[in-house]
Amino acid sequence: MLVAQISDFHVHPVGQMVYAGIDTNAMTRRAIATIAALDPVPDCVLVTGDLADGGGLDEYALVVDILSRLEMPVFVIPGNHDRRETMRDGLAAAYPYLRQAEDFLHYVVEDFPVRLIGLDTVVPGKVGGAICAARAAWFADRLAEGDGRPTLVFMHHPPFVTGVSGMDATMCRTDSAFAGLVESHPEIECVVAGHHHRPITRRWAGTVGFVVPGVAHQLALDLRPGQPIRFILEPPGFALHAWSPETGLVSHVAPIGDYGPSRDF
Repeated sequence: MLVAQISDFHVHPVGQMVYAGIDTNAMTRRAIATIAALDPVPDCVLVTGDLADGGGLDEYALVVDILSRLEMPVFVIPGNHDRRETMRDGLAAAYPYLRQAEDFLHYVVEDFPVRLIGLDTVVPGKVGGAICAARAAWFADRLAEGDGRPTLVFMHHPPFVTGVSGMDATMCRTDSAFAGLVESHPEIECVVAGHHHRPITRRWAGTVGFVVPGVAHQLALDLRPGQPIRFILEPPGFALHAWSPETGLVSHVAPIGDYGPSRDF
């Protein structure tokens, strides 16, 4: 099974730019074209939040148009720039799984060898995220229903510290039991996220925590404590998570852009 992961589109109204002149719409379209041209073709695509920059219906209409270029199933979850109810209104016709839960945009996908559990970490009006008691209970119930099948969990805000203090201040807040819940389910192959606009991997709660780069701008890598968040135009990227019974989940990060053809040694 091959899963592509992309994140942090920040789609904006036509004619506008964001973050000091970045055309995130064009860069998102380029990312989608890159995914569509992959060989082998991924079985599905995960989009881990911040689909829209301002959370408007016009932005979600653009998101639907951009994602329609993909022929494989696409699974989206909200980020802090998204607006939960507006996102549901704008995307549920194309992605009816967004109606699976009443209060949050989280859901389970049972169609593949690996179960996919998408978690809604949005706290309205806040940059940071959270898994509240209701969301944790929903997650625990879904894990209990899985009978130990291999599982990939995807969310926008990472639930673990990364060492980039400006972004760690806006991570997913959980209670002390959440990491224990994850650790008690060794079938969880990986917990993948976006939000940080950087490639990050760490061991966490008995599994692997993974953060994918953004498809447009990145956040500067600064491991000095207390430093502010800054943008940088490093190459955008995406991830490919390859799973087989023999290897489990293996994750690859690839840049988006034209770097010429591969050549034999």
